[in-house]
Amino acid sequence: MPFKELAQLDKLIHEPARLAILNALAIYNVVEFLFLQELTGLTKGNLSCHLSKLEKANLVSINKHFIRKKIPQTTVQITMEGRTAVENYWKQLDRIRLAIERSKD
Repeated sequence: MPFKELAQLDKLIHEPARLAILNALAIYNVVEFLFLQELTGLTKGNLSCHLSKLEKANLVSINKHFIRKKIPQTTVQITMEGRTAVENYWKQLDRIRLAIERSKD
């Protein structure tokens, strides 16, 4: 049944903020933290928390460095594993949606 499969979606990716982060990174590949914050509308703390979870799962990589040895900059990049996870998530969601639509007939 497609309804059971909905309940089994990867909750790490399915969470709306993390889904927004991963999809933004899938488009832009590498972004600066503040740009990602603007894209997603998340607070700094909330974005940091979600990024930590995604980094722990190896879906994103985070690079902290300095520009001209003074200005801190954090960039975030989707990993190959993250890109594959997002693609698989959307494929699974599409399959579920189609199965639900077919079950109406």
